[in-house]
Amino acid sequence: MSLLVPLLLLLAVPACASAPLDKLTLPAGFHIAVYSDQVPNAREIALGAKGTVFVGSEDAGKVYALTDSRHAGRADKVRVLASGLKMPVGVAFHHGDLYVSAVSRIYVLRDIENHLDDPPKPELVTDKLPSDTHHGWRFIAFGPDGKLYVPIGAPCNVCDKGKAYAKLTRMNADGSGAEDVAYGIRNTVGFDWRPGSQQLWFTDNGRDMLGDDIPSDELNRVSHVGEHFGFPYCHQGDILDPEFGKGHSCKDYTPPVLKLGAHVASLGMRFYEGGMFPAGYKGAILVAEHGSWNRTKKSGYRVMAVRLDGDKVASYQPLITGFQEDEQAWGRPVDVQPLPDGSVLVSDDLAGAVYRVTYAP
Repeated sequence: MSLLVPLLLLLAVPACASAPLDKLTLPAGFHIAVYSDQVPNAREIALGAKGTVFVGSEDAGKVYALTDSRHAGRADKVRVLASGLKMPVGVAFHHGDLYVSAVSRIYVLRDIENHLDDPPKPELVTDKLPSDTHHGWRFIAFGPDGKLYVPIGAPCNVCDKGKAYAKLTRMNADGSGAEDVAYGIRNTVGFDWRPGSQQLWFTDNGRDMLGDDIPSDELNRVSHVGEHFGFPYCHQGDILDPEFGKGHSCKDYTPPVLKLGAHVASLGMRFYEGGMFPAGYKGAILVAEHGSWNRTKKSGYRVMAVRLDGDKVASYQPLITGFQEDEQAWGRPVDVQPLPDGSVLVSDDLAGAVYRVTYAP
């Protein structure tokens, strides 16, 4: 692993007062700077065809568009595209349109990059999703098959609702043809398709109230439609639930590819295919760990890199740490999004910011 060194700020890009980036640590040669500090409760990130950075949030139901018209590595204009939506944390760009998740509904803003200054009224795509707000915010993304993938989290810490919840679904872009993809997924807030194989990988948040150290969050890989990943019967591939695990065996469910750690709150993840980072990062999975909320000693609050050797994990190492100090958090990473130039954006809902990570040896 590269020697970790204190992060050096780019002097030309001042940090917002709520985001003390000098407290962060990255491997040697990596740098981080503020891309925008004007995105309250920044959540999922999506990229437009013309370079627009779209960000979902929970701030007054707003959806944001960030533009870097000067190509300076920082957004010089922040626009609000919609407001008053219900927890519109998920955004996905598809064929010129921006799709937005809003708990029980999916909306679309048509031809959005040509109407950033006069955004169209959101059109309803579907209102057939559950209205539960417990694990009801939805990370969304279009797959290689052209379908919109939408998770339906468990409406609880742990419960058995059959196949109505705790799953990943997909639908056509017009909301038709909804079908289930995988089950036994407590709450995935991040997934991506591996370049080449096009296999779907996803993070999943483990249940609470079994102690500080179990169960672990998970990194999973979908091998076939209808696959079951264990929840609520089996956690982290090898721990039966004390209540719902009776009569079940963990051998009957797909174990995680990697245990990410207990209560780290693994959220957004993306495969890195850029050319800016060192060669060892090519094909790696970058994971934003939002951080624990009730663990005795905090865990997560970092961005991790998972390097793969085939379908197996070769290493699991920090890319960014330092979002909490002395058990006090000032930042919470939510999503990671590589840009065409090979840099990576990181959203932070606590600081209300989006950062840009670059590499220059």
